[in-house]
Amino acid sequence: MKTKILSVIIPVFNEEKTVSQIVKKVNDIRLTGIKKQIIIVDDGSTDSTKPELKKLKDRYKGMTVVYKEKNEGKGSAVRRGIEFIKGEYAIIQDADLEYDPEDYKILIKPLIMGKADVVYGSRFLGTHRAFLYWHYVANKILNFITNILYNSILTDMETCYKIFKSSVLKELNLKSNGFEIEPEITAKVLKRNYKIYEVPISYYGRGYDEGKKINAIDAFKAVFVLLKYMFFK
Repeated sequence: MKTKILSVIIPVFNEEKTVSQIVKKVNDIRLTGIKKQIIIVDDGSTDSTKPELKKLKDRYKGMTVVYKEKNEGKGSAVRRGIEFIKGEYAIIQDADLEYDPEDYKILIKPLIMGKADVVYGSRFLGTHRAFLYWHYVANKILNFITNILYNSILTDMETCYKIFKSSVLKELNLKSNGFEIEPEITAKVLKRNYKIYEVPISYYGRGYDEGKKINAIDAFKAVFVLLKYMFFK
């Protein structure tokens, strides 16, 4: 049986403190019958992330590192990373250690079994650090709006951990540059009636003092995107 590949897209912006740790975690995780392709996209970092990535490229042979000249946002980095996917499956991995690659094992199962086209890792179904209250409220509101608009029952539409059949991710034809990439993905997956599973994942949420970047404005952008893709492709 042919060994399948999981392509891991890691968008990075000013993550000098954590990028080495997350790459090691992704590299070390073992999945039965699955190899990993690591794709890192640096979104114009201004700290020491770029020199660190050069060291990692030498250490982990076969890893793809892409450098963007200009910082345009997570969505832009993800879209760039999609161009380099070689695997049958693909996942987006933030570089900030909030999400644990150990959860790949549970995330990929419904895909391997042919039960799903996309699997969402829900932070609200699994164990998690007690993170910021207003982020929790914003997530609940966004989930409610999503489920009303698209007739779904998702518990965590904003989760970073979404694992796809690569053909599905490529077909979505994503447009967003910033954090609104998450609601765009969800809106398009639901609108196209792809089969979605949710599984519980662990989550260690960061505070702003630890480098968290998403803010209240992003929540309003998310609502706009959810409404927008009700009517547009």
